[in-house]
Amino acid sequence: MGEGVHIVTFGCRLNAYESEVMRGHVEAAGLTDAVVVNTCAVTGEAERQARQAIRKARREHPDARIIVTGCAVQIAPERFAAMPEVDQVLGNIEKLSAERFASTTEARVQVNDIMAVRETAGHLIAGFEGRSRAFVQVQQGCDHRCTFCIIPFGRGPSRSVPVGAIAEQVRTLVEGGYREIVLSGVDITSYGADLPGRPPLGAMVRRLLAQVPELPRLRLSSLDPAGIDDELWRLIAGEPRLMPHLHLSLQAGDDLILKRMKRRHLRADAVELTRRARTLRPEIVFGADLIAGFPTEDEAMFANTLALVEDCGLTWLHVFPYSPRPGTPAAKMPQVPAAERKERAARLRAHGAAAAACFLRSRVGRDALVLVEQDGQGRTEQFAEIRLDRPAPAGTLAHARVTAADDTTLLGTVIREAA
Repeated sequence: MGEGVHIVTFGCRLNAYESEVMRGHVEAAGLTDAVVVNTCAVTGEAERQARQAIRKARREHPDARIIVTGCAVQIAPERFAAMPEVDQVLGNIEKLSAERFASTTEARVQVNDIMAVRETAGHLIAGFEGRSRAFVQVQQGCDHRCTFCIIPFGRGPSRSVPVGAIAEQVRTLVEGGYREIVLSGVDITSYGADLPGRPPLGAMVRRLLAQVPELPRLRLSSLDPAGIDDELWRLIAGEPRLMPHLHLSLQAGDDLILKRMKRRHLRADAVELTRRARTLRPEIVFGADLIAGFPTEDEAMFANTLALVEDCGLTWLHVFPYSPRPGTPAAKMPQVPAAERKERAARLRAHGAAAAACFLRSRVGRDALVLVEQDGQGRTEQFAEIRLDRPAPAGTLAHARVTAADDTTLLGTVIREAA
């Protein structure tokens, strides 16, 4: 790769959003040869991959300014400051400040106390490079303290973006050609608790859809099962522009493990949530985050998590083998051997893959409204990947009939492009 601005992003959708904010900052600062590595701290493997990416960036861009930021940096800046490949280390607040990229005279390491932050600025961006859907940050930080999670110490307390700023951002993206917006944050079901009137997530979504009627598709990122409010339930039931696809932060399917994780829901709550949603909107599908091999988990406890796939009717799984994070309560609990964690994660992924394949086969013969991404491929309303029989412009919506399915992808015939 030659000169230019290169952004390497790890982790969540919020990081993807913030990387685009930083792209604008770097370009506005006039940097013509820079690599920004936006790190993740959710697992030890994510940190290892970030360090590997930094070393690779220096080999491929020997003269570039390498800037490292993100959650792993916020939590342990000294680890990245010690790397000789790194020119600048920025915390999660500093990375969203344009001035930090414009100056080369400030301190090499700039990471302040994120727990003292109480505001979230709305950062307007024109679009996402190489994407048909755009992520919009509506919330930041987390006030909960799940025993396995280090992220609150990388993101700070929960704070929300006012709906007016969200609507302005969404309107800008829709005017730029985006047909689907994904609302993202660290804990979006906590939205609004810090705003005047304490508007819950559902109220914000309703107002957003009313203020931007030209938005065809809205999708929500990971939801805490304990935080879905009544207004959001009404939207799930009756709002066609809200996609029939919920990604749930379930983490486990055993009550004792959920308690030791300090989650706010039990197994029965997850089962009831999915039952209720499916009753209100039969075509809805569910994704879920699940952890395999949490400390003290035995085979019977793991079996409860495995069975949750059928009991909740889960389709898209994000499976993580438990990764001990220094400074968290779970890291001090009796650990499951690493090999068992890995083996259980593999079993859970296989179970999820079988569930996804079953769902895909069930769609054959049905119609779908496809958001085209590239090369005649796209995503249905339920976020299933689909290959179309003829090219359609990226970023457009196309009506298609599903003609076949393999284990991972649908095949479809374009009926017509959407208006």
